[in-house]
Amino acid sequence: MAFDTFDEGINLGGIRSKNEIRTLICYIFCTLKRPLSKETVINALQEKGLANYFESTACFDDLVKGKNIKKTDEDENLFEITDQGKLISNQLEDTLALTVKERAVECTLSLLEKERLEKEHSVTIEKCENGYRLNCSISGGDMELLSFSLYVPDINQARLLRKNFRKNPESFYSVIIAMMTRDKASVEDILDELNSIL
Repeated sequence: MAFDTFDEGINLGGIRSKNEIRTLICYIFCTLKRPLSKETVINALQEKGLANYFESTACFDDLVKGKNIKKTDEDENLFEITDQGKLISNQLEDTLALTVKERAVECTLSLLEKERLEKEHSVTIEKCENGYRLNCSISGGDMELLSFSLYVPDINQARLLRKNFRKNPESFYSVIIAMMTRDKASVEDILDELNSIL
């Protein structure tokens, strides 16, 4: 296989051929069988250094121009694979290393889960007098389970708290429920879990 891409940002075992990148993108769509955003697919290829960012973006655009993937009717930010794209994946996926295919799908699923959590559990920062207010909301699907606001004195602390909230919003809900119900066992479990992270 001839290398015809830039190799900046590619880890050992990554792909350096435009045909392989296009095939991998089609493979991701075929395997997950769901619409995906361009950003999600490109970020998945970057997550483990599977392909160069600029080459991945160009290959994605090539697939759209070639009618191998197309925008969905419901959302112009989402794409789906066409029959022609499925044919590419089925015929050429064996040219890709199994580890590359596994890592690409794993990264895509991880990003989709992160996107889902960010939609369901929002956290925003707003400037207020003498500092910042962090507004957090935890959703249980169709209903809001918990929302709270927290004052912090500076933007760096607000960003740190936002980052930590996004990592595991369910833990905040569990802590508050455990504290309000005085469930000592649950509080101890949560503290043990926190200690294992730290």
